[in-house]
Amino acid sequence: MAGYLTTHVLDTARGCPAEGLTIDLYRIEGDTRVFLTTLTTNADGRTDRQILPESDFATGTYELIFHAGAYLDAVGMPPETPRFLDVIPIRFGMSERSHYHVPLLLSPFGYSTYRGS
Repeated sequence: MAGYLTTHVLDTARGCPAEGLTIDLYRIEGDTRVFLTTLTTNADGRTDRQILPESDFATGTYELIFHAGAYLDAVGMPPETPRFLDVIPIRFGMSERSHYHVPLLLSPFGYSTYRGS
């Protein structure tokens, strides 16, 4: 089976996909974060390509960084100073060569994630 990583971001406060949200991907190697890529969500709240495609996939520990504050500013969500949620890191492990889907459900004052399908 092919291994790859995808994500999907839904804006639960506005009830729609989170278009234009920037996401960074890092591989964790010991105490070091190794930058891999930056992508931005499309109108469906997904990235136009896999965040980590099969050709680059390796098992290990990774971190997705969701730039929620910049997204919330861009969509006109009234800001507080400082924003309660600005940058959301999600660190997770991929232990087998399969499809990993790590979605984010986002609002200005909370978020959740899970291993999707």
